[in-house]
Amino acid sequence: MPDDPQTDRTQPDAKPAKKAPAKKSAAKKATPRKATASRATAKKATAKKPTVAKTSPAKTSAAKTAATKTATAKTAATKRAPAAKAAPAGRPSRRRIAAAAQVAPAPTVSGAASYQDEQRERTLRVVPDPPEPPTLSAVGAVTAADFEGVVGMLVSALRTGGSMIGLHGDDLERKVAQALAFVRRRLTGDYEIDDFGFDKEFTEQVWLPMLRPLYKRWFRVEVRGIENIPDEGAALVVANHSGTLPLDGLMTQVAIYDAHPKHRHVRMLGADLVFESPLIGELSRKAGTTLASNPDVERLLGAGELTAVWPEGFKGVGKPFSERYKLQRFGRGGFVSAALRAGVPIIPCAIVGAEEIYPMLGNVKGLARLLGFPYFPITPFFPLLGLAGVIPLPSKWIIEFGAPVETEAFGPAAAEDPMLVFDLTDQVRETIQQSLYSLLLQRRSVFF
Repeated sequence: MPDDPQTDRTQPDAKPAKKAPAKKSAAKKATPRKATASRATAKKATAKKPTVAKTSPAKTSAAKTAATKTATAKTAATKRAPAAKAAPAGRPSRRRIAAAAQVAPAPTVSGAASYQDEQRERTLRVVPDPPEPPTLSAVGAVTAADFEGVVGMLVSALRTGGSMIGLHGDDLERKVAQALAFVRRRLTGDYEIDDFGFDKEFTEQVWLPMLRPLYKRWFRVEVRGIENIPDEGAALVVANHSGTLPLDGLMTQVAIYDAHPKHRHVRMLGADLVFESPLIGELSRKAGTTLASNPDVERLLGAGELTAVWPEGFKGVGKPFSERYKLQRFGRGGFVSAALRAGVPIIPCAIVGAEEIYPMLGNVKGLARLLGFPYFPITPFFPLLGLAGVIPLPSKWIIEFGAPVETEAFGPAAAEDPMLVFDLTDQVRETIQQSLYSLLLQRRSVFF
């Protein structure tokens, strides 16, 4: 049996008493410290006695008795060490310093790894298992049902839209098939354009169908004298220009293609501003519009193309409503020179109804110069109603093609004769003016 812990604790405290003070003042000062240290040692011993007393009683089990004896032996061995001298006042004892200095040893590599694993396991969260994906058969069944529903809705929408524009049965199916074929060729690049950028397929499948509702339903264009347009070969159509916006050229293009038995495409001549405008210039070139210049006109006529020109230009399309149906000057007669060089007929064309779509009451010239426009129109609805004022009024249109003026007999050299060019220019202008007066007398109303 190890020595009694109480005896071990009292012996270290007795030794400092032998080293008693050399001086009386020091002994008097040391006495309180020794008394304080003795009381602290007694308290610690008293506090630790219950631990020894609890572990010392005999137990019924032999295993518990052996464990208790081992723990008591370790405690006694630890307490046999001589107690440190009492620390002076204001200074912690060595035992407290040693207790505070005890630090857990740094973990080894394997210990650090296990500690990290333990921390990682603590931060893990329980995530529920994802739902099982539907089987392939179920997905196929739902997709098929949805597809059939979408197809049914598209067919119903196409039938409704076709009935609104007058297409039924086979005609509707043919139009749908043509549209799908057009999209396929656009995606594969299987289409052609000429040297001027004219895209025949785009014009027939997109451009003209887009203009037909305006042509048939809104303006209800009536075409006369279409037989004066030759079935083949070059010809130069010369028409009056009006309407604030050049919609008369677009309606003329639709009229010639739809009303002519050969469905001829007309190549229109446009001003520089048309091609300088974003998007409008690209669409116009694809639809067959070419820059109004003598070299381009002669190339088109030499290739046998049906060409159209509006010699009044911005002076005609931008004139005030008070001067409606009064032709402006036809320029210098450049279109006549081109026709003489090519030896093609000139076909006068009179357009009634375009003057009333945007009645031009005024022109803000300063704003027009600032924006780079030839004019800035003021109409009864624009700019008062904003973009709603751009909607044209539904006037009744009449487009009449007059008898052709032959130029082949004069020869190409006649294009250098200014008097002949002037006479032919004036003849064409007067023909169009008289046709306009005649059509205005025949028209029952502006809108009917």
